Amino acid sequence: MLRTHRSVRRAAAIAAGVLTAALVPALIPSPAQAWAPADTARITPGVQMYTDGAQCTANFVYTDSADNVYVGYAAHCAGLGEATDTNGCAAKSLPLGTPVTFNEGGSLLSEGTVVGRGTLAYSSWLTMQKRGTTDPNTCAYNDLALVKVSSADKGKVNPSVPLWGGPTGIDTDGTAAGDRVYSYGNSSVRADLDLLSPKIGLSLGDSVNGTRWSHPLYNVTPGIPGDSGSGFLSADGKSFGTLSTLGLLPLPASNNIGDLDLELDFAKATSGISGLRLVNGTEPFKSIL
Repeated sequence: MLRTHRSVRRAAAIAAGVLTAALVPALIPSPAQAWAPADTARITPGVQMYTDGAQCTANFVYTDSADNVYVGYAAHCAGLGEATDTNGCAAKSLPLGTPVTFNEGGSLLSEGTVVGRGTLAYSSWLTMQKRGTTDPNTCAYNDLALVKVSSADKGKVNPSVPLWGGPTGIDTDGTAAGDRVYSYGNSSVRADLDLLSPKIGLSLGDSVNGTRWSHPLYNVTPGIPGDSGSGFLSADGKSFGTLSTLGLLPLPASNNIGDLDLELDFAKATSGISGLRLVNGTEPFKSIL
């Protein structure tokens, strides 16, 4: 289908010392998530994700106030309709709790090797349908889902984008025509040809149909089925979008990129996930090939 944390002092009196010692466990915050080294992590932005046989690509890594770890992809990756069913306020979708796997080496012949597991924890499509959202641009372009990584696999995660590094934050002011953008797709159609995964593109402006919800752009190698959900970085390494749809008119073979700032704000307000936030990469952003 085509349509990315978390210490104490001594008292003089014995009684005060005992009281302080008793309070220490309550004062120590939960430990920060220990990310796997970027060069050995198995679950990162760009990893292949399979949902009931459908393959997509991870965009970025997210966490919450309880130190749960999530990996994002497109909501339509869990859709039950055709590739042309792009109205998230009407299209059918698999339910929350659906198992999702993280895979390496998937192709048209095989799903490759499972390197981790998770469950669908949030879908903009399911949420919009539950809330009765009707705004046509939101319905068409709010296309983000989050997969909660299993506790057993959290230690395999690193939030850095392969090759590019970052993200360095979230872009909040969009892109201008001609701005360079960076991505990492991982479609099984390419038969695991890693040289075709890194992408450089050019923004075609800051909106589709006059809305900031979606940004049109051209990649040197266009996003294809299986790249859906992959994340896009701005020229300064900020995450600004997720691959949603293939543009046909008026810009043939372009890609429409959902605005991550708006998508994540919607998720924060509606998902019930406390403290939901993007995780910056552990590796510096570098715009080289």
